[in-house]
Amino acid sequence: MEPPFTQISPLIQALAEGLVPLLDKPFALFGHSLGTLVSFELARQLRRQYDLHPVRLIISAGPAPQIPCRDVPVHTLPDAEFVAKLRRLNGTPREVFEHEELMDIVLPFLRADFALYETYVYATEPPLNCHISTFGGLQDSNVSHGDLEAWRDQTTGSFSLRMFPGDHFFLNTAQPLLLQVLSQELHRNL
Repeated sequence: MEPPFTQISPLIQALAEGLVPLLDKPFALFGHSLGTLVSFELARQLRRQYDLHPVRLIISAGPAPQIPCRDVPVHTLPDAEFVAKLRRLNGTPREVFEHEELMDIVLPFLRADFALYETYVYATEPPLNCHISTFGGLQDSNVSHGDLEAWRDQTTGSFSLRMFPGDHFFLNTAQPLLLQVLSQELHRNL
């Protein structure tokens, strides 16, 4: 019942404070879509505030943070237009749209997610020193190969890019292959 975060800085601070007691062993961060900015900024906050570093940052379907948001802001659209945009993105289960009461519950949280992304402002800092693995969907019309390749600038460590069949939500349609690759990536750091 807590209000959703609509700005990334307070979210990152809350995540860092909540996670730091659990980070006494090697850890990796994974983020998909909006989660790429969250995991990236969390890695930077952990470095700044606690001198903690992930062994790997795994980025999925998110443009590098230094690339400004190209989309027209949607988080302030009227409900009907916002819902139409959600339907086009193909990431919300159809069943959610079919239940008005459920939509009333999730709509503020979905708007908050869009606000987090659309109001994000990149600040230059030294690159991370962990490996960055990037994943993308071959048919993703929102995030290009170049958007993913630009993550290379955010690390002094090694970098890899892997494309999967599917659109922006390939993590659902290519799940077995994605999980296999994730397992391989993580085992490289053990």
